[in-house]
Amino acid sequence: MSVLVELGGVRKSFGARMLFDIAHLGIEEGRSYVLTGPNGSGKTTLLRMLAGLEPGEGSFRFRDSLVRFAPHYPERLQRMIAYVHQHPYLFHTSLRHNMEYGLKCRGVATKERRRRAEEAIAWAGLAERQVTPPESLSGGEKQRAALARVRALQPDLILLDEPTSNLDKEGRAQTLALLAQLRDERRTVIVACHDQEIISLAGIGRFHLDDGRMQ
Repeated sequence: MSVLVELGGVRKSFGARMLFDIAHLGIEEGRSYVLTGPNGSGKTTLLRMLAGLEPGEGSFRFRDSLVRFAPHYPERLQRMIAYVHQHPYLFHTSLRHNMEYGLKCRGVATKERRRRAEEAIAWAGLAERQVTPPESLSGGEKQRAALARVRALQPDLILLDEPTSNLDKEGRAQTLALLAQLRDERRTVIVACHDQEIISLAGIGRFHLDDGRMQ
């Protein structure tokens, strides 16, 4: 496998407090990983740095490009990296509109974006909810919708922050099944989590961030 992301000397501090200093980290293309660590270790911050939402120091190589950690990545790179927040935001329109919006912004033709939206909604098991306003969806359905929306965009790197937190048993099981499918589809995914069921999924690599170091 080729390396998609390579980090070197990546540091993040808040005033005099050093949150983490990561000497090296490599992410292989087509592989899923979990990023674990205690609360406050910097898992979310690292994902946000990779997504271009948080400044930081260090070397970040994406494919053959050297990237500076800073908000407002070039548009080309923004389209290659997708970040899903722990509490994903959905537009207050319909599930279908949420699937199609990002595709429309990327200039995807009407017929193709409808096809990809329908396929993503079906993949998430939400076909009967496609015209439903997002505020009527359960927490598990919203998380699955967020995963489907990202999958429809077909980014090179998917970053997920605690995708199963605050979900009931059924919602967790359904979300875990989608994560396993992303793994089987050879998507490049990094999941920050504490969920032992995600951590124990076969074929997923693991990084552990603690006391400012990657282990």
